[in-house]
Amino acid sequence: MIITARTSAPSRGFVARLVGTAVFDPIGDEVGKVHDVVTIIRPAGPPRVVGLVVEVAARRRVFLPLTRVTGIEPGAVITTGLLNIRRFEQRNVETLVIAQLLDRPVELRDGSGTVVIEDVGMEQQRSRDWVVTQLFVRRREGGGLFRRGDTSLISVDDVRGLGPSTEAQGASSLLATLGDLKAADLADLLHGLPEARRIEVASELDNERLADVLEELGDDDRVEILSALEVSRAADVLDVMQPDDAADLVSELPSQQAARLLELMEPEEAEDIRRLLAYEEDEAGGLMTTEPIILPPEATIASALAHARRQDITPALAAMVIVSRPPLETPTGRFLGVVHLQRALREPPNEPVGNYLDTDLEPLLPTDSLLRVTRTLATYNYTAIPVVDQEKHVLGAISVDDVLDALLPEDWRDHDDHEEADRG
Repeated sequence: MIITARTSAPSRGFVARLVGTAVFDPIGDEVGKVHDVVTIIRPAGPPRVVGLVVEVAARRRVFLPLTRVTGIEPGAVITTGLLNIRRFEQRNVETLVIAQLLDRPVELRDGSGTVVIEDVGMEQQRSRDWVVTQLFVRRREGGGLFRRGDTSLISVDDVRGLGPSTEAQGASSLLATLGDLKAADLADLLHGLPEARRIEVASELDNERLADVLEELGDDDRVEILSALEVSRAADVLDVMQPDDAADLVSELPSQQAARLLELMEPEEAEDIRRLLAYEEDEAGGLMTTEPIILPPEATIASALAHARRQDITPALAAMVIVSRPPLETPTGRFLGVVHLQRALREPPNEPVGNYLDTDLEPLLPTDSLLRVTRTLATYNYTAIPVVDQEKHVLGAISVDDVLDALLPEDWRDHDDHEEADRG
């Protein structure tokens, strides 16, 4: 745990334990949380720690120089109160400990092999400067002082190769440190990494987690990541993505690459994507997902609520159960109506959903414009709405989050509410 030096003893601690620590101004108001630590790796001498990346409101990341830190205590970083709100932009000479040093392989100076960095210890010198002094490492190769797989705390002077490396870095320690992040937050982290590191970290996520993250990334980042994967794994990831997000991603790929991935995907998932690709991206058909909750009229209220609790159903889609005649896979039998979750919660669990249909809801056609979709959702305060063909077969549903993605500019993830500027 990081401690404050209130006596002559220097402050010291490990960076991974500092992540998530609350940052307070002098009067005790929390202003953000520590996201990373910024270092400068020098040709001679230990790396210098120059500041913290602090995440403030709206996931905005700003730079806090250590010269403005008056105390680093268990669970708290105390500042002078002067927090520059300009967005953090990493400089070429800077290295982020969490994002770029954890999991980095380095050579032991005694020639006994390679170790992988799992944590970084920093210490405040009598000059008040902070430097990296220790590394918690895991042995990659046997021999020397400890065996393969063993861990040890060593001096930073005992290794070489802390600077940029072309060797694959891995991401197990980074993901262990940040494993509880929501998909949107992890996507934001990946977006801020250098290209090579972004691919390393993404490649170590399991397929389901990576699919969730890709759904939150912008087009350039997710095309880059998917293209870096082995083609069979890329197809597996597309299989577990939401069909509308997978279709959006496939549409951004070169035609030959897209065709190859669709061939390797599960046939049913690939067919869903092919159907979605037939529509323009600003039409209802291009916005919809092919996997909303669809039940027959004789299904019980209890069954409807169980489907709404499924982890793969977004909150917006869970608010509405579409009722149709079999078959229930899209395109379904004839559309009958919907049952709203709020209504289902008020009814006996053994009652059939067909008794509580909202038949006044007018579904959309796949060729309806984005403007028509937006107006319909806004007018009736829906979070989702079915899409049917001319014969009233259900093709899918559009949720409000899909509409927001379509309305926002393509690079909205790269911007915040304030003017961006380089750190002064």
